[in-house]
Amino acid sequence: MTKAIAFHEYGGADVLRPVDIEVPAPGAGQVRVAVRTVGVNPLDHKVRSGAMAEVFPVELPAVSGYELAGVVESVGEGVSGFAPGDEVFGAVMGGGYAEHALVPAAMLTRKPASLGWEEAAAVPVAAETSERALNVLGVRPGETLLVHGAAGGVGTVLLQFARARGITVVGTASEANHDHLRELGAIPVTYGEGLAERVRAVAPGGVDRVLDVAGLGGVLPLSIELTGRADRVLTIADFEGAEKYGVLATGGADAEFHHQAAYAAALALHEAGTLRLPVHQVFPLAEAAEAQRVSEVGHLRGKIVLTV
Repeated sequence: MTKAIAFHEYGGADVLRPVDIEVPAPGAGQVRVAVRTVGVNPLDHKVRSGAMAEVFPVELPAVSGYELAGVVESVGEGVSGFAPGDEVFGAVMGGGYAEHALVPAAMLTRKPASLGWEEAAAVPVAAETSERALNVLGVRPGETLLVHGAAGGVGTVLLQFARARGITVVGTASEANHDHLRELGAIPVTYGEGLAERVRAVAPGGVDRVLDVAGLGGVLPLSIELTGRADRVLTIADFEGAEKYGVLATGGADAEFHHQAAYAAALALHEAGTLRLPVHQVFPLAEAAEAQRVSEVGHLRGKIVLTV
């Protein structure tokens, strides 16, 4: 048995409670990992609340957590490249809020000793989402990309991936996060009324593509106005809006995975000494409910991480 944090019913953060679960030996293609750190994402509280029950059903009781870092304990049949004792990080389809987890080997990679545990847990979801979003949107070198909600965990990594591809990024964020965006090579603008005029002022050549990371109300029609075409706007957070306005949408549950390419891109930046992975706040696993409450409030700079 291993200790975990699970919810037995949909609801607020209070439904998250400690439980003992059985984590079996890894099956074919799986790796059993002793978890050190877990990334907390908006998907965690959206699934827990039941808001995504129709499109992302889970079997109750359910253990949250879709990215982690830890140490390999054992590997299943057909797994090569990993051995007990290896330090790794990667994505998992639920089950991360636990002392041990089973992870598909294809969604793991080795963690360099120079990459801290907290930072490693901040890579998988943000990197995969960034790689996928840039590819789906088809942003090319030399183009200008507007990112709504650029200062969070995904936005922070995406800005760095875009910059490495030669893409100019304009990012929306609160005034408090503007210096953070500048340090990442983006042009910051404040969201809210008058956004279109502010974007045009800092990007007089126009905006080629738009990515909505945060699902803020009203940004999709504004984005179509700025680009002139719905198929140049992508959201990863407002699927109802995507259907209403005819813009592109992509989600991890219904999209081709780009994990290994994303990990390679992140590690290349890390090896070059340029990867920044700010951690907004760290909580022990036992305080996962409070971590999700902070996540729900939003306006984060970087990632929330649980330590196990």
